[in-house]
Amino acid sequence: MEMLDAVKYKLFVSTWNVGAITPPSNPITLDDWLDTSNSYDIYVLGFQEIVPLSARNVLGPERKEVAVKWNSLIGATLNKCSRADQEEAQHHHKVYPMKQGGVVDHAEFSCIVSKQMVGILVSVWARKDLFGFIKNPCVSCVGCGIMGCLKNKGSVSVRFYLREVSCCFVCCHLSSGEKEGDKRLRNLNLNDILFKTDFANNSSNNLPEKILDHDCVVLFGDLNYRLSLPTDAKTRSLVDREEWKVLLGKDQLTFELSPRGIFEAWNEGPITFPPTYKYKPNSAEYCWQVYDKSGGAKRRAPAWLVNLN
Repeated sequence: MEMLDAVKYKLFVSTWNVGAITPPSNPITLDDWLDTSNSYDIYVLGFQEIVPLSARNVLGPERKEVAVKWNSLIGATLNKCSRADQEEAQHHHKVYPMKQGGVVDHAEFSCIVSKQMVGILVSVWARKDLFGFIKNPCVSCVGCGIMGCLKNKGSVSVRFYLREVSCCFVCCHLSSGEKEGDKRLRNLNLNDILFKTDFANNSSNNLPEKILDHDCVVLFGDLNYRLSLPTDAKTRSLVDREEWKVLLGKDQLTFELSPRGIFEAWNEGPITFPPTYKYKPNSAEYCWQVYDKSGGAKRRAPAWLVNLN
């Protein structure tokens, strides 16, 4: 049997519900988020709500100029750091290891796939010297919002081969809400995404067409699962005492990852951070309620809405 050498790559996968903010009108820096102090080979970035989820944006033409602005900021951030590394190497006469083919490790990045569906955006960036090893990129979008089909909620999935490994990244924005039945609706959203996502191809290469047919699958995004606690007072008490482990035990997604849940075949990385939702703008203080246009208050208890699986 022929033995093949293993090649390791570092992938960075992350997600951000940006709440309809748009660069460069907002002073946004991505250096910390993209962890540019470390060296990654591929970045898979998922956004939700890059535009307001209004009827005009959901039913009208795609506002592609917003995705262009985000991609410009991503590219500028990644390549600024790449060039800085190269300049530092030249200044200090450092020698970096060479990749296969004799290409310097700190190569510049370029976008290999970018796809927008209303407020969801997936942007995939890779080192340019990897382009020869990335094959058959493909995208598939599923809307499961209003009436079960509009694209205010749903998923954008990206598939590609990295050498011989088929990789699939599914960026979701599932239904929101804390009312009875809202969790069931999120579960139905996920079923629709898994069933309807289809990377149809006209070739005879026998490429995988469904999400779960791939060798490596990462599902990420604003999944909107909440905390199942009886009262605000109980939730506030646990948050004030920073009882994150207790709160995590009440997380709806924690149950769905159990043998009885819809995510039973999936794995989630360790949660070592406080709830990610919902903060007051530009602060570390939780926002416990918001007001609609009529002045009515809506409950917004903290939760881990943004997850990686």
